[in-house]
Amino acid sequence: MAISNMQDVADVYDPEGEVSLTGFRASLATYAVTVSGLAFALRISGRALPEHYSAQDLAVGGLAVHKFSRLLTKGSVTSPLRAPFTEFQAPSGPAEHHEEVRGTHGIRHTIGELVTCPFCLGVWIGTGYVAALVIAPRPTRAWAAVFGVIGIADFLQHVYCRLRTT
Repeated sequence: MAISNMQDVADVYDPEGEVSLTGFRASLATYAVTVSGLAFALRISGRALPEHYSAQDLAVGGLAVHKFSRLLTKGSVTSPLRAPFTEFQAPSGPAEHHEEVRGTHGIRHTIGELVTCPFCLGVWIGTGYVAALVIAPRPTRAWAAVFGVIGIADFLQHVYCRLRTT
């Protein structure tokens, strides 16, 4: 069977229409445009991407991006940011919520998928972090230090609770 257009691709890939391919295509396009815009802005500002990044920037940044994306996508305190795109289901751990995405297709659903997935949002935050290291390295490292410290502290809180209950 020959696939002649995007609708045919969607029909073959997902005959039941359960996956919002149109929304995900729009999300990918938005990401590509954002990265292209960042690259263009760096180029016209005369700034270049570094040849390499320090292991410390990558390690602290990785920890910070993990913590920040987890906070934005699961944190109870950040639930008002997700509420237009999600529905609360239940608590899912210390200071975290389990939420379901509203709707099945469309922009609201696509944004809901993004703001409830720490892996998905982490790509965006990580991209911002790497770009910010070039644009404003000192405040970027300060941001990474704050969320890196919070990530380590949260991990230790979990370890402490485990040790107390065993």
